[in-house]
Amino acid sequence: MDKVRHVPSLQGLQALVEVAQSGSFTQAAQTLCLTQSAISRKIQQLEAHFGVTLFARTSRSVRMTVEGEQVLASARSILEQLKLLEDRLSPQKRPFRIRMHVSLAVRWLLPKLSDFYLQHPDIALSIETVATEIVEPASDSDAYILYLPRPSTDPACMALFDEALVPVCAPNLGPLTSMADLVCFALLHRSADQQAWIDWLAANDGKPLHSYRHIPFNLDELALDAAARGLGVAVTDMTLAAESIQRGVLVIPFGEPLKTGGNYSLCLQPAAHMHPACPAVLQWFASQVEQGEGGRTC
Repeated sequence: MDKVRHVPSLQGLQALVEVAQSGSFTQAAQTLCLTQSAISRKIQQLEAHFGVTLFARTSRSVRMTVEGEQVLASARSILEQLKLLEDRLSPQKRPFRIRMHVSLAVRWLLPKLSDFYLQHPDIALSIETVATEIVEPASDSDAYILYLPRPSTDPACMALFDEALVPVCAPNLGPLTSMADLVCFALLHRSADQQAWIDWLAANDGKPLHSYRHIPFNLDELALDAAARGLGVAVTDMTLAAESIQRGVLVIPFGEPLKTGGNYSLCLQPAAHMHPACPAVLQWFASQVEQGEGGRTC
C-alpha cells in the first residue's frame, strides 16, 4: 500500500513517546495499560513503516537511534496538536486558562479571586504566569493580560485599568516628604530599563537618574516587597500597589500619580468564545473594571 495513504497508528506513536520518556518497554506498557509484547509490536510496526531502527536495545538499556529521535519529535508534535484540538473542540473539560505577568497575578488578580469563585463556584480558572517583560499569548491559553503602551482598538481586548505610576515605601522610612529627601534613599527598580523611575522623575522635576543610588529588580513584585522591607523607594502602578497601601504595608510618601497613557488589557484568543465559561469570565472582568472606575481617586 502507498505510504502516503498509510499513516502510523496513534497508539504506535504513543508507545514510542512513552518508551522514550521512561527508557523502558515495561514501564511504557504499564502506563498505557498494555502488555510489553504489545508495546514491542507497535514499535516494530513503526520501524517497518519508516524503514529504520528506532531503538538500540541491549539487555540493560533502551537507547534511541538518531532516526528514532527524528520520529519521536514528530510524534510528540502530532500528539500535542491533537490534544490542543481536543481542548478547543471540547473546552468544557478543562479550566478557562489565562496567561499574565506574575506581578499582575499576585498584586491584582489574586486578591480578587475569592470574589470570582463566590460568584462562579462551578467555573475553574487556570492562571499561568510569566516573568518576562512581554506576555506572549500561548497556543493553549484562552486569554492573556498584557501591558499596552497605548489603548488597543481590537474588539477582542478589554481595558482593565490605566497605568498610573506612584512612589511607594515602608511607612517608617524617612524622613521622606519631598523630592529633596529622595536622594537619601535607594531607588528600587521593577525592570532593567528603569523606565518607570525615569518617567516619574522627569514629570516631578527630579534630579538625573545617576544622582541617586539604585537597587535593580526585574519584577514589580520584588521591588514592592523590597520597598515594604525598608530597602528604599519603588515606583509602580497605583493599582498594583493598592492592596498593600490599604493594608498599611506601603505608603505614598509624596507626589501625584503619573498617568503614562498605557493600560493593562485582557485579550481573548480566537477560539476563546468556544469555551462555555467565556461569557461569565468576561462579565466578571467587566465588573472589576466598573468597580475600579467607581473607586478611583486619581
